[in-house]
Amino acid sequence: MDNSVLWLGFIIALIVVISVAKKSLWLSLTLGAFILGFSSLSLWKVFITFLETLMDPAIILLAVSVGIIPLIGGVMEETHLMESLVQNLRIGKKGTLMAGPALFGMLPIPGGALLSAPLVESAGKDINNTLKVQINVWFRHLLIFIYPLSTLLPTTKIANIELYKQIIYMIPFFIFSSILGYYFFIRKINGTIKYNKIFRLKELLIPLSIILIAPLFHFFFLRFFPISEIPLLIGVSLSLIFALRVSRLQVKSIILVMQKMRVWVFPLIILSMFLFLNMFKASRMSSLIAEIDMPETLLLVGVGAILGFVTGRIQIPVSVIVPIYFSKYSVSSVPELAFAVMFFSAYMGYILSPVHPCVAVSLEYFKVSFSQYSKAIIIPVLLSLIFAAIISLILL
Repeated sequence: MDNSVLWLGFIIALIVVISVAKKSLWLSLTLGAFILGFSSLSLWKVFITFLETLMDPAIILLAVSVGIIPLIGGVMEETHLMESLVQNLRIGKKGTLMAGPALFGMLPIPGGALLSAPLVESAGKDINNTLKVQINVWFRHLLIFIYPLSTLLPTTKIANIELYKQIIYMIPFFIFSSILGYYFFIRKINGTIKYNKIFRLKELLIPLSIILIAPLFHFFFLRFFPISEIPLLIGVSLSLIFALRVSRLQVKSIILVMQKMRVWVFPLIILSMFLFLNMFKASRMSSLIAEIDMPETLLLVGVGAILGFVTGRIQIPVSVIVPIYFSKYSVSSVPELAFAVMFFSAYMGYILSPVHPCVAVSLEYFKVSFSQYSKAIIIPVLLSLIFAAIISLILL
């Protein structure tokens, strides 16, 4: 097959992924995978690759596990367990403005910034609305760097990296983002919070336990199972069982929570991510892209940030860049530091993106224009990308 046809198919696949991702992440990756497949592979090879993806036990277990996580979040939202957690932290005004959105951000809910927006509004009554948007968006996503059952879970799997080892490499980026967030958004805020309810330790520990059961079980029992996704599935199931037991929701309410959270979408995202990766691996695009003379920093930082901004997602940049990295550097897994730089760069594009659902709903809630938001947040984003580029140039 002519190389120009392969390149055309790859470019069309990327355009479809980027454009459709604004509406549906799993559909964009699925369409992109098949466009890439049909432009470079035989019909039989496309079918086999599709079948192998769907029949991979590790991928299926990961997809089911990821489908349970938003249900846990939905139960906690429905029963106000996260609100109880935040209200009983008692960490002051600045602490609440930082930790409140971050804790709510652990729930994988599309546009979930609406959950933390009222908290930011209540704790920050004396600050301007643009700053409230910045706080809500920036701090809502901070724990994404170190919480294992968030975006790191599927993306490290795509990159063939051990999850908890990768978290160690993410810590410097988490600290850097926290410092920037505090300096630009929190430092000058003064005042205290008046709590309307007395402190209840039980209302603090119960939601914390629900959040921590799954990753702790997963981490400590990894060595006892041949497939790492088995303890993950057991862990998230235990978290869900505990959440349901505490909430005492009726079956009808649970079904409504499932519908509200659209839990079926999350497994589809996982399957589509691996389908795109496997189609790319099976095609000849890997060898063609490997011939391009592109600096590693440009690929990880530049392309990562641009794709994060254009798509308003982190999974898309990772799904696109990882197979390119595999072929360009002839490796079977992305080095942990390279992955951290790529993830961080894509994250910064994502934070700035107008198609990022949390940005959109925060702007609407606080009645702030995107231009006001972007002008105010661009400096810490650029500083972050410079930091990522320096790390890449010096250490990679």
